[in-house]
Amino acid sequence: MKLTPRELELLNLIREAPASAPEELARRLGTSRAAVNVHVSSLIRKGALLGRGYLLPTKSRRHVTVVGGANVDFKSRTLAPALPATSNPGTTRQAVGGVGRNVTENLARLGVAVNLISAVGRDALGDFLLSETEKTGVDVRGVLRSVTHPTGTYTAILDATGELLVAVAAMQVMDELTPAALQERRAALSGAQWVITDGNLTPATLTHVLKLAAQVNVKTVFEPVSVPKVAHLFSALDAGFAPDVITPNLAELSALTGRDVPDTEQGIRSAALTLHARGIPLVWVRRGARGSALSGPDTLHTFPALPAQVVDVTGAGDAMLATFVAALMEEQLPEQAARLAHAAAALTIESEHTVRPDLTLQSISERLTAGGE
Repeated sequence: MKLTPRELELLNLIREAPASAPEELARRLGTSRAAVNVHVSSLIRKGALLGRGYLLPTKSRRHVTVVGGANVDFKSRTLAPALPATSNPGTTRQAVGGVGRNVTENLARLGVAVNLISAVGRDALGDFLLSETEKTGVDVRGVLRSVTHPTGTYTAILDATGELLVAVAAMQVMDELTPAALQERRAALSGAQWVITDGNLTPATLTHVLKLAAQVNVKTVFEPVSVPKVAHLFSALDAGFAPDVITPNLAELSALTGRDVPDTEQGIRSAALTLHARGIPLVWVRRGARGSALSGPDTLHTFPALPAQVVDVTGAGDAMLATFVAALMEEQLPEQAARLAHAAAALTIESEHTVRPDLTLQSISERLTAGGE
């Protein structure tokens, strides 16, 4: 259907600044927010937009949609061994972060087309986060801008060796990413080859994401993020919407199965079989310095962590997940994808950046070869 001149003008504004609020679009058009909403409804009806998240049509299924946390990181590092209950000399850096957002940037740097669906505040930190993320090639048009909550923050304290001592995540804004908000952005999910979710979603939203993906036969990954957030998956499992892959560490695996899981092949396999019985085909367990274990319905594969000079461990798991999915998109077997993921983790922890700027599939493959795999 043919667009009116006003609709074309609005569509061009959305293309120029897809994260714009309706009020900003109304101001630039010289009209009211109500008029903007009428034009948006018409654009959706005519197929020029795919939803009220201002999503434009995509031409290929070969992209990934990530639905998860986006925040600004504040990382402090002591200059000497950390002393508890007192002030420690150190340094602090600010950078964009969040599990979901970090995964999208890693995917973009690996050459994968990727959309981010998340929630941030309508504040300076939100502007900074979206601008920096978009610069890496991530499509951020699906990010909700909240007028109620500020942009989420993640404050991490690292010791002099780069190991994490404690972290605080303030992510209340993610509660605004509701099932209704996801429904408006459903086109980004239905057009994807993979959908990656994380534990920052509320139980209802996570269930809705997995339900939408199941309806259009899109494969899904769930990254728990932390032990308290593991429980967010239970509602989806009870409703029969299991992800295709989950990526817990040992503590999260224990929380998922309701029992202590020893760091042994037998213990991990026994716990994974419980999750396979609930409909999850692949359980990829992170074991820290001991590497990882990948459990399928019939087999268990273990992989060592590659040796690395630790600069900062933050973001290693996000690089692993992105590399794993990128390799699967290239039709690699899950076992090979996991090996490549460990090489990406080694490269990442040797960098001061949460997402290594020069990460490529070639550098990962070279590191895997150099690591003796």
